[in-house]
Amino acid sequence: MSVALLKEQCKALKLGNVVAAYARIPYENKEQFLSSVFAAEIEARTENRIRRALKRAGFEQTKTLDTFEWDVVTLPAKTTPEMLTELDFIERKECVILMGDVGLGKTHLATALGIQACMQGKNVRFFRTADLASRLLEKHAAGTLTRFMRELAKCDLLILDELGYVPLHRHGAEMLFNVVADCYERRSVIVTTNLEFGQWNTVLADNRLTTALIDRLVHHAHVLGFTGESYRLRHALSELGRRHNATRGGDEEK
Repeated sequence: MSVALLKEQCKALKLGNVVAAYARIPYENKEQFLSSVFAAEIEARTENRIRRALKRAGFEQTKTLDTFEWDVVTLPAKTTPEMLTELDFIERKECVILMGDVGLGKTHLATALGIQACMQGKNVRFFRTADLASRLLEKHAAGTLTRFMRELAKCDLLILDELGYVPLHRHGAEMLFNVVADCYERRSVIVTTNLEFGQWNTVLADNRLTTALIDRLVHHAHVLGFTGESYRLRHALSELGRRHNATRGGDEEK
């Protein structure tokens, strides 16, 4: 059989990875070889699916759970790290609110959980909260808001990062509320914020809207408190100390 014919057959059967894989697979018997070829096709499809999911999610950076420092987190009584990292909250359509000062790892944890969800075949979307509000306004002005809302409705997990850093346009806040309300008991939402609930109205500019938004988020939610010294500050000071010690060592050698 020619390679050209094999390519045509694989294309017809939508086995796009077989041609690249079959030559490197050892042959013991027909059953083993065929099973190994199919396994290679499945593995490649899985990798491609994860790659597409990560791109579609829109993460601003790559963060992993194994580098997250849980010592800055205060967990609710019935919430455990395992419950979060195993994504039980997504299966139960629950929300996670990460609340605390800047630099403590809220975005790190939100991103890492989102990436973990993508790895498990979940549909995830990541937005800075102000950016999503602005995009909703743009889609409304362009007449494409309904289509965008349908896209958001397909996700299993919506991540709203940095609520509280930038005040939202009133109409943008109203549209954001509609997005969160549509998620209620249908899909999970992760919110990172530097504000206590009582301060959210300073961003959303409407007390009734703020109350309604919080009500939908916290009804089935895990609220995590982040306290301590900024991770970025600690890292910067550690790096500064390392460089200082290296400089001193060099001077002493001279």
